[in-house]
Amino acid sequence: MTALALRSGEPATARVPLLAVALPQNRALPRALGPLDRATGGVLTRALRSGDFRGNRDETFVLYGGDQGPERVMLVGVGAQMTPAAVARAATLAGRRAHALGVGRAAFWYDLAGDTALEHALVGGPLGAWEYRDLRTPPAPSESKRPLASWTVFVPKLDGAARGALRAAQAVAEGQRLARTLAMMPGNLCTPEFIAQTAREIAERHKLACTVRGRKEMEALGMRSFLAVAQGTPQDPRFVVLEYRGGKPDDPPLALVGKGICFDTGGISLKPADRMEWMKFDMCGAAGVLGAMEAIARMHLPINVVGAVGATTNMPSGTAVKPGDVVKAYNGKTIEIANTDAEGRLVLADVLSFVARHYKPQAMVDAATLTGAIVVALGNIATGVLGTDQGVVNDVLAASTRANEPGWQLPAWPEYREQLKSDVADIRNIGNKGAGAITATVFMAEFTEGVPWAHLDIAGTAYSETDLVALGRGPTGVPVRTFVEFVRERAR
Repeated sequence: MTALALRSGEPATARVPLLAVALPQNRALPRALGPLDRATGGVLTRALRSGDFRGNRDETFVLYGGDQGPERVMLVGVGAQMTPAAVARAATLAGRRAHALGVGRAAFWYDLAGDTALEHALVGGPLGAWEYRDLRTPPAPSESKRPLASWTVFVPKLDGAARGALRAAQAVAEGQRLARTLAMMPGNLCTPEFIAQTAREIAERHKLACTVRGRKEMEALGMRSFLAVAQGTPQDPRFVVLEYRGGKPDDPPLALVGKGICFDTGGISLKPADRMEWMKFDMCGAAGVLGAMEAIARMHLPINVVGAVGATTNMPSGTAVKPGDVVKAYNGKTIEIANTDAEGRLVLADVLSFVARHYKPQAMVDAATLTGAIVVALGNIATGVLGTDQGVVNDVLAASTRANEPGWQLPAWPEYREQLKSDVADIRNIGNKGAGAITATVFMAEFTEGVPWAHLDIAGTAYSETDLVALGRGPTGVPVRTFVEFVRERAR
């Protein structure tokens, strides 16, 4: 874990192996960096005047310092305007570059006021520097570069607001680290039981209530939609609930729900073999819930929160559910399973209805790598946001903006329910036309029991199969910070 710190004063005096400086496009050197420029022999000014560095987004330029101050200065371009989102991206890219250089310690300077930008700057370093190396043979000492162990952000003054931003950033960074580690683990290691054990460890660290139910307990509850997905695997499924009690005992909680398909073959409706290995990321919704609960507990927010996760694998076998089978969900509705690869919604149907009935939350938000259709619609830039309550949807969209995990609303109109009509059951688990992300949401809305609800389809944003410049391939940390920001705002 990268340690986070704040520092006031002149960047020129920072004795660090690397100082990253975020600068906008085609601007003169800020006056505050004059001492740093002089300490480095004027190289910053020359780099700008010569056009060797223009401040374009994602542009970096490494300069070597003098005898005093930072050993290296890395200029990082933010593009046309210095915004909180631009600061977040520049800090993340700087953290990634610092980790690649193996400098061990780095500092970051930017010129934008506000607690949101400061949290982004703090969280960005460890977000960019994160790397999953647990399963690799350690390199020889002579070949080893130091991971980024320390990330310091310069602030005008060390006041209470800055220290509050530091505490929040430390909590978020740890939540993202946990979620990304779970997501990156291979499916034979990150099993439903491993997810359950991770939840138990979170509960023990922060004195939360934790309930873990297996196949027998879910059978007794009548969670046959969830169990239909799990019937093809010998691994015991896990239904996990964490309870954070930071509010008054009688206050209804917020509920965060996550899809935890630890590996998704598609079941009998088998996926193509090409790139199927990426289906270990089908549990990113569950990882996001656990990461958010870790962060929320560290932040000691004055609100009650329930985090619920449905974890299993979706496998083809002689016992697997078949296309055309009908099952009865926890709330009594019957479901025709027309496609076994539309399994996440089957798991979430039972989890949502159980949480709604048992905890009576003031609002529910779920996250799931649910549909390929959302990737077609929004690509890898925005999370799809849908729901039954516009107030909750608006709160989630605002939270996603503050989190720099942008979301975009799609409709969930009742007209789409027509596609889910079944000849043999109350509802089909897939539509028969387009709008796959929408019909999946409309399906799950049948199981929210009237609780105000929003759904995050993170199939395009929770992980990336390509390099994202600021982040490498793999898990991104979405939706941990959106969840946290949603809860923080409701706690105020």
